[in-house]
Amino acid sequence: MPRTWKPNVTVAAVIERDGKFLLIEEETSDGIRLNQPAGHLDPLESLEQAVVRETLEETAYDFTPTALVGMYMSRYRSARTGQLVTFLRFAFCGEVGSYYPERPLDEGILRTHWMTRDEIAACRERHRSPLLLTCVDEYLAGKRAPLEILHTHVSVFEEV
Repeated sequence: MPRTWKPNVTVAAVIERDGKFLLIEEETSDGIRLNQPAGHLDPLESLEQAVVRETLEETAYDFTPTALVGMYMSRYRSARTGQLVTFLRFAFCGEVGSYYPERPLDEGILRTHWMTRDEIAACRERHRSPLLLTCVDEYLAGKRAPLEILHTHVSVFEEV
């Protein structure tokens, strides 16, 4: 029987404030890396719910998505397993809200950083995703799609 190929669906938050972008620093199997607040889509949630949850878990900030910056595919070879892994990333921009300094960050998240585009570009070797700078640049170029283009059917929220 042929094996079914399924890319990993992820979400990312492109959050800008005063010319700086909110990034997370995290421990990975490839070492300590920088990324946007990002993570996998979980069962029973929409893409928008996933990016709100991931941002809160990884940064302790509330996030309200207002637009889709883009949809991206990338592939890399896992240093841990040697396997090729494909990601389908949905990157959202929006408004950063309340900060909860007492809230613990997800396991593996070391800290958050606010960095300029040039600071991000200057440390590409530390990027977890090859899409980190692409998402920032497309955000800065004004690329936006309304959230109305996304539709989550009610069946997604039904427990089976």
